[in-house]
Amino acid sequence: MPVSRLLPTEDAADLLDLTREIADRSLAPRAAKHEAEERFPRDVFRTLGRSGLLALPYPVEYGGGGQPYEVYLQVVEEIAARWASVAVGMSVHALSCFPLVSHGTEEQRERLLPQMLGGDQLGAYCLSEPHAGSDPAAMISRARRDGDAYVLRGAKAWTTHGGHADFYTVMARTSDDRSRGISCFLVPAGTSGLEADPPERKMGLTGSATATMRLEDARVPADRLIGEEGQGLAIALAGLDAGRLGIAAVAVGLAQSALDDALAYAQQRETFGRTIIDHQGIAFLLADMEAAVESARATMLAAARRKDAGLPYSRQASIAKLVATDAAMRVTTEAVQIFGGAGYTRDFPVERYMREAKVMQIFEGTNQIQRLVISRDLACGSSVPTTHVVPDAIRKACP
Repeated sequence: MPVSRLLPTEDAADLLDLTREIADRSLAPRAAKHEAEERFPRDVFRTLGRSGLLALPYPVEYGGGGQPYEVYLQVVEEIAARWASVAVGMSVHALSCFPLVSHGTEEQRERLLPQMLGGDQLGAYCLSEPHAGSDPAAMISRARRDGDAYVLRGAKAWTTHGGHADFYTVMARTSDDRSRGISCFLVPAGTSGLEADPPERKMGLTGSATATMRLEDARVPADRLIGEEGQGLAIALAGLDAGRLGIAAVAVGLAQSALDDALAYAQQRETFGRTIIDHQGIAFLLADMEAAVESARATMLAAARRKDAGLPYSRQASIAKLVATDAAMRVTTEAVQIFGGAGYTRDFPVERYMREAKVMQIFEGTNQIQRLVISRDLACGSSVPTTHVVPDAIRKACP
């Protein structure tokens, strides 16, 4: 059901209405079938792109929607409530555009961003490697300068849209310096030497294509280096702050959908002569689910407002990702419980929601990594009393 929202402008309210209309018409009727058949809905992203929904948080002068993150995340949430795989794709596309928007030259932005944000193109983000997920500084993919180009070699794991994207934002090592030896490149699909492995066979989000991308001496023009050599890891980590808010929005939308389905079922399913919502055990369970969803949404939007105000928000982004994805896992699990045996079958979508929620505690930094980010920020931040004893392992991580 539509959630009552406090939006900053009337235009934002109209945008959310448009999102619901598109999602109800073009996404919701297709989601279950595509997920069951593990089919990637490329045409859906074109529909969203041509409606302007893929470019919402980026500047109007480059073809974006110029919307604050507070509004953009609520759009992502509405999409996720109908089809989580598509909402994850929206978040990944925004993440893949972030390096060029934030660190590209003006010439690069003017030349490349209108196409990337125009609606017909879809991006992918290549950071993780088979042995370097939570620790991206351990990556071994290399980029060596060769005249007017860089030659990239390596493997990038867990690439959302792998094999389907039109461009790939790739992090690769240009020197042996652990944290300052990684650079960022914008690699067009179709580049010779860039190939996708067969897609991963996943537990959930099966409508979203995830594959390892192979770089076998892929030659990329030097003018597609984003930022300076050695700046890539800093760019990647800054992008992940925004990306974690996107995943938090997906998790909230998924949890809201599970709650709505569980509530509807509880209002019509009868046991012992009355609907199951009239049994206190179920009623309290639904109340806890509602509290979890509302708390996650509020946490996500609070972080978004800090971002929109230009305030530091890395800690708040990690908190939002942690709270929202843990809530989604709990709410979807309880939705299955409320459906009982029926919830364990594929006749109802709640079992799919539960499978989809699990990965949200893993990607964009596992929730254990979020706790590490939060604890380091607490230990290093000015809000910590001088009498606080900081563990050596955390103190060493402070800048």
